[in-house]
Amino acid sequence: MKTDAFIGLGSNLENPAAQLARAVAELASMPGTVLVAQSPFYASRPVGPQDQPDFVNGAVWLSTELAPHTLLDHLQKIEQLHDRKRLRHWGPRTLDLDLLIFGAQTLDDERLTVPHPELPNRDFVLQPLLDLNPDITLPNGSPVAQLRQRCPDNHLRKLPPVARDPASPW
Repeated sequence: MKTDAFIGLGSNLENPAAQLARAVAELASMPGTVLVAQSPFYASRPVGPQDQPDFVNGAVWLSTELAPHTLLDHLQKIEQLHDRKRLRHWGPRTLDLDLLIFGAQTLDDERLTVPHPELPNRDFVLQPLLDLNPDITLPNGSPVAQLRQRCPDNHLRKLPPVARDPASPW
């Protein structure tokens, strides 16, 4: 059985838009998974420490046969392929992949909380989700569009599409 999963993507190091574009291709190639849609990318101020570059964020909609924790394992493996280092909470990173929504499921354990707990406070997550599906709701029935209206402003700026490098395998 396939489940709709929504993944948030973020980067602020080493050509962030290219990092995200490569990650989208890697997500689409996961086993038992189909890329349904990809949002535009957005730039925004960092959350947390301000002594770092602005972030580029986006989201993808996947249809997957993977279980939530298996999907999380794949997300973390992709982060490692991008040389992700966890040096400071909310600090700079080459790639951050967050499982935002997994079907109608809610999970809360030591490894994974779904829906993502910070989702209502992040316009750079909510707007890409709305770009993917303007009618999307959380498992509790809360419309993402209403959350977006109440969300703090993080100076979100839509970026032009990333040109694919024809020499790249991604």
